[in-house]
Amino acid sequence: MARGESSVPLSILDLATVGAGDTPADALRTTTELARRAEGWGYHRFWVAEHHGMPSVASSSPAVILAHLGANTRTIRLGSGGVMLPNHAPIIVAEQFGTLHALHPGRIDLGLGRAPGTDQATARALRRRATPDADDFPEQLAELIAFLDDTYGAGDPHMRIRAIPGEASAPGSGRPPIWLLGSSGFSAGLAALLGLPFAFAHHFSSANTIPALELYRSRFEPSEALDKPYALIGVSAVAADTGKEALRRARTGALGMLRLRRGMPAPLPTPEEAEAYPYSPIEEQFVRDWLGNMVYGDPATVRAGLDALRERTGADELMITTGVHGGEARLRSFELIAEAYGMTEGGAAEGAGA
Repeated sequence: MARGESSVPLSILDLATVGAGDTPADALRTTTELARRAEGWGYHRFWVAEHHGMPSVASSSPAVILAHLGANTRTIRLGSGGVMLPNHAPIIVAEQFGTLHALHPGRIDLGLGRAPGTDQATARALRRRATPDADDFPEQLAELIAFLDDTYGAGDPHMRIRAIPGEASAPGSGRPPIWLLGSSGFSAGLAALLGLPFAFAHHFSSANTIPALELYRSRFEPSEALDKPYALIGVSAVAADTGKEALRRARTGALGMLRLRRGMPAPLPTPEEAEAYPYSPIEEQFVRDWLGNMVYGDPATVRAGLDALRERTGADELMITTGVHGGEARLRSFELIAEAYGMTEGGAAEGAGA
């Protein structure tokens, strides 16, 4: 196996992180380089997330980024982690990912979420409605699947509409696997009902991880997509040559999240900014809590933490996200994790995942 000693596939969730002193173009170049290197290191899949209006995140257009990454890689699976479906007309998503599937067959995952991926004002601009809710997510999902599979029946108002590229334009080619993403029980239950693979955001909702996975597994209904449950969890991890340096890097992401939660979004601060910031006692507690949900340290420590998390949750796959200042620090963290697991060139592990 290409994955050396790792018992489950390791994957990457990237947000094209923009650090202080860098531009979104710098961040996207790092994302491209990370995807290229991740393929060589043996990571299984590389997903990008949809966020809007955040100075620290350049991944507002997953489909555009994935087309570029596909042209710059050969074998690694690429996908959205995820597309926020209520922000888009389902037929647009079907066309975008049908196009990606046509360009890069067998390599594209369509991960879907129902959160806005932004603040309420931006959500209203995206969704063009006064109340940006996601109550009709199941109906939107059904519409998207029907467009992808070309399964609208006689009498349906959409029966004459075709998503091209898509199944209608390439019969027998299949479509990208659909994943449901979530941070609570809603998407877990829906993924179980539909027999779809499920990705849980442990990195920002760790208290709900085990209940959501238990719900997913207990209610799972076999489908054409899967005959048994398949769940990955997103986890924040930062590796560096020493534990001290890993903590120094991790605190840049913690301060960035603190600022975001306080309504003051900005590019991710430098380690020096994070060290000099005058934290109040409440802010210090926030940072401690945030770091408490992360796995960070030297490579051996990070491997031990990831292995323990996998053992505790029974996850079928771990998807690592690393929010730190500086492209080189981000690249180095993923390299060290790959080295800790003995991962070598050759791409995804045999039989790895959905």
